[in-house]
Amino acid sequence: MALKDNIQALLGQVNELKANNAEELEALRIKYLSKKGEITALFNEFRNVAPEEKRELGQLLNQLRQTTEERIASLREAVESRESRAESKLDLTRTPDPIALGTRHPLSLVREEIEDIFSRIGFTIAQGPEVEDDKHVYGMLNFAPEHPARDMQDTFFVEKEIGVQKPTDVLLRSHTSSVQTRVMTSQKPPIRVLCPGRVYRNEAISARAHCFFHQVEGLYIDKNVSFADLREALLYFSKEMFGPETKIRLRPSYFPFTEPSAEMDISCNICGGTGCSFCKGTGWVEILGCGMVDPNVLEACGIDSKEYSGYAFGMGVERITNLKYRVKDLRLFSENDVRFLRQFESC
Repeated sequence: MALKDNIQALLGQVNELKANNAEELEALRIKYLSKKGEITALFNEFRNVAPEEKRELGQLLNQLRQTTEERIASLREAVESRESRAESKLDLTRTPDPIALGTRHPLSLVREEIEDIFSRIGFTIAQGPEVEDDKHVYGMLNFAPEHPARDMQDTFFVEKEIGVQKPTDVLLRSHTSSVQTRVMTSQKPPIRVLCPGRVYRNEAISARAHCFFHQVEGLYIDKNVSFADLREALLYFSKEMFGPETKIRLRPSYFPFTEPSAEMDISCNICGGTGCSFCKGTGWVEILGCGMVDPNVLEACGIDSKEYSGYAFGMGVERITNLKYRVKDLRLFSENDVRFLRQFESC
């Protein structure tokens, strides 16, 4: 009864069969059910058994083959189900090449740092439209219609009236001071806002100038605001942005919307104030303009200049970024050269 023992042993193996993939499953099929498989070998051996044993052994062999076929079919369903689930998780639209992550733009990094510094002393963010009207950009800021200071701005006007020399009042804002006028006409003092945004001027594009750039302007209006308050706020900003050893100086200047007005310099953070090519040997670098809000501006915006006073300041984000990261060409900020942008991956 050696054949019977072999059948029972093989049946025990079949009940324990496992396959993790289609290749292993095919190998099992070949091993047990192919023409040269183990079950076929047992059928060949069955031809030589005694006639009185053929009935019993034939039934056992048929049962073994049926059990093996059922077991392999069951394993095939399990393998196909696993592969189907794996394929459903596969995104066939995804590129086979690695996707490089983008980097933060240096202007965004610096603008957000400026906003964060001033937010610590109570400033909130105010936004306004880039396409503006003459009233908010110039009229309410003490620019008379024929004021020569308008020529300082090199404004982009959106269109001109037919047959009339004077431009219409639709223009691309040349400074974010227009946001300040909108805030002053819509809110009552105290007002403490920071106005970041893009501005436009008709200038030749070069390493030191562009037809569009970014500004951050600040405005604080309340009772008894003084020039000393302005100086302390700007000193705090300078030390936070450029380091605790930074010094500032204020030089008299002129802006139509502030009186008195000043330009602010900081001690050169590249040479430490000893003099270098960046600061042209002076040890100082100009970074912003500032001053006390002109009473005419307050009155134009509906604020009583006898009760309230305020200060304002404005800086170019590109200028601050140049000082912080020593970028020498303004055009790099708008060319989207990935070789330039990758330098700020760790910032």
